[in-house]
Amino acid sequence: MSALLLLAVSACSQGSTTKQPEAGSSQSAGPAHIKIAYQQWGPGVVMKNFLTGVKAEYESANPGSTVEILPIVASENDYYTKLQLMMRSPNTAPDVVYEDTFLINSDITAGYLRPLDDYIKNWDQWGQFEDTAKGAAKALDGKTYGIPDGTDTRALWYNKQLFAKAGLPADWQPKSWDDVLTAARTIKEKVPGVIPMNVYSGKPMGEASAMQGFEMLLYGTKDTLYNNDQQKWVVGSQGFKDALNFVKTVYSEGLGPSPKQALDPNMGSKVGTELLPGGKLAIALDGSWIYGNWQKTGAKPWPQWTDVLGQTAMPTQDGSGKGKVSLSGGWTWAIPAKSKNPDAAWNLIKTLQTQKNAAKYATDGAQIAVRKDVANDAGYKSSSKSTQFFTDLVSVTVYRPAYAEYPKVSNEIITAMEAVMTGQSSPDDAAKTYDEAVEGIVGKDKTTQGQ
Repeated sequence: MSALLLLAVSACSQGSTTKQPEAGSSQSAGPAHIKIAYQQWGPGVVMKNFLTGVKAEYESANPGSTVEILPIVASENDYYTKLQLMMRSPNTAPDVVYEDTFLINSDITAGYLRPLDDYIKNWDQWGQFEDTAKGAAKALDGKTYGIPDGTDTRALWYNKQLFAKAGLPADWQPKSWDDVLTAARTIKEKVPGVIPMNVYSGKPMGEASAMQGFEMLLYGTKDTLYNNDQQKWVVGSQGFKDALNFVKTVYSEGLGPSPKQALDPNMGSKVGTELLPGGKLAIALDGSWIYGNWQKTGAKPWPQWTDVLGQTAMPTQDGSGKGKVSLSGGWTWAIPAKSKNPDAAWNLIKTLQTQKNAAKYATDGAQIAVRKDVANDAGYKSSSKSTQFFTDLVSVTVYRPAYAEYPKVSNEIITAMEAVMTGQSSPDDAAKTYDEAVEGIVGKDKTTQGQ
């Protein structure tokens, strides 16, 4: 979800015409057929258009080579599953894949990805990448398995027109969870017919539920998912229960979408293309990238969004700590271990990540830039009124514990959320079930009690 600014730098100096072998690689000269796989999510076409442009650029610079774009039409979790199935066999493995950073360690453990260090050491553009972005693409074995194309932060989006109808301030700055819930209750009472607040929850929304929903709550408490000092997973925490109680409040009081709406795997797409633009949702706990839907290049062009919507930080539970919280993730371009054309795949990744192309995707895809030269570009910084707001949240942001066990732990979080939101379980019982499941996943000796 990033964008490009046309910068006056020659394609040659950016490495888009890279037919020479990399030192230390086994690249053979000659044309190659390269397959690149990505998630096609909802009606958005930013990535499709971006890859189509890169394909033309690469094929022009490398006569005889062809790039095949493989869109995987699926919800987030289904995309991960389908991609992993493809990477299992040389017959189906793409050459370049769009890899979420939180999956890198688990996919390495499964033998799906190829380390890129021998390529990177000869790439003069690696120094342009921020250290935090490099770290997100590095695995526990110390090797780098992906080239990041952007990062993100999360906060509260709110409709200032609906707030005005409810008598709420245009410059809304909640200081606690209670402030957020009070605003949602006011919307419900005074502006009927709209969804007061959306917090992603349940299995169909996958990692969006775990990260944009639950972890944005949990990391606003005194607890975390993982204790870095002890290198153990946290169980038995009050913060976990409190986060589930927030979810329960939203859904039991009718402050969120109906369970049927919330459990629609297309809910994320609907928030960005229907509910927010249509004035049907007052508050959305969501990501920095969502405004990409409303740009000229987006799925739902909406020029008025900068006047209609406001953004404010998600507060911590009681305003303590840093007072606000954000979660960050990011995606990378990676090469499967069973790619038949790894050297050509690397050259394609270099084309994807020229300064010009990185800027284009950061802008069109509403990404927070991870290249220094893009982040400092005046055109990128002025591309949206919200760019600076979401970039500033990096100072308080938290990253998921992207260890090999995390995807399984995340699934248990989502299960607990769904049990609570549908009324099948109390927050305490769902938390207990989660604790037992985590002990089963990582081993009891790898767990520690929360605060």
